[in-house]
Amino acid sequence: MTWKTRALMATGGAALVGLAGLGLAASRCEAVGHPTVPSALGTPSSGAALEALVDQPGPLEVETVVSANWVVDRSKIINLEHPAAIAAGLEDGDEPIQVYFHVLRHPTRGTFLIDTGVERALKNDPAHAAFHGFIASYMHMEKMDVVHPLGDWLQEHNVRLDGVFFTHLHLDHVTGLPDVPLGTPLYAGPSEAHHRGFLNVFSRSGLDASFDGRPPLNEWTFAPGPDGRFAGVLDVFGDGSLFALYVPGHTAGSTAYLARTIEGPVLFTGDTASTVWGWEHSVEPGTFTADHVQDADAMARLHRLADEHPKIDVRLGHQALPR
Repeated sequence: MTWKTRALMATGGAALVGLAGLGLAASRCEAVGHPTVPSALGTPSSGAALEALVDQPGPLEVETVVSANWVVDRSKIINLEHPAAIAAGLEDGDEPIQVYFHVLRHPTRGTFLIDTGVERALKNDPAHAAFHGFIASYMHMEKMDVVHPLGDWLQEHNVRLDGVFFTHLHLDHVTGLPDVPLGTPLYAGPSEAHHRGFLNVFSRSGLDASFDGRPPLNEWTFAPGPDGRFAGVLDVFGDGSLFALYVPGHTAGSTAYLARTIEGPVLFTGDTASTVWGWEHSVEPGTFTADHVQDADAMARLHRLADEHPKIDVRLGHQALPR
């Protein structure tokens, strides 16, 4: 055996060990190492109760803010192996998307966010942002154009946040968390903090840094609805103004929200449906989706809700439907 052969074997062995180590880390790595508690906010409800109210104007005001424009691999946000995508000839490549945060104003309960956009440091000091270094390179965050960081919006409006409702904990939905005041209550779906996946190997340190010093994450306590319309429905404030819908699939705890506003109902799908093409062709997001069958089922349930109530303004995870 020559020295070259021994070197190649050693190199290959090290690579295999490295890959095995990543695989082991992925199997053990939860999304974030932050304590969780059952949420005291939210009353169990049902799809029927939601639908009895959905077409009636509600008390909320909502604002959707484009926090950043980005370009990502199409395969990450559209399942290119879906028969509809194959039939359409979709191929991988750059897909333009937006990173949002949504502002909810309740007349008595205060101001809340759905997701967090991006933090101010990504615009002013990216080397010290929560997500930097390897994860920033892996996610091609150099392709991100920061438009309106959450910290800038909070400063401009001089508003107190009364809570943040996450659709899920993928980094592009929590990247603005460092700009959220430390004592602000945070809410996410069941098991969302503890779901395991390969991406967590890279994003875990940034998520841990973003959650550091904050109160425990409140987990929505869904129960199966008697009508089976959704895996779970909560009346968030107990007054029928905002419903949380359990839509596992993209992640274990993915949650959509239906807001009854003064201008009509608004459905925030999160990444259960990320893109216009995916929503219009009933194709779930791509490689970052944990369970494609579950996600497709959850999206079908949201589609049915929107189809049966055409007044609903559907706001997707990363693109805006034409109006």
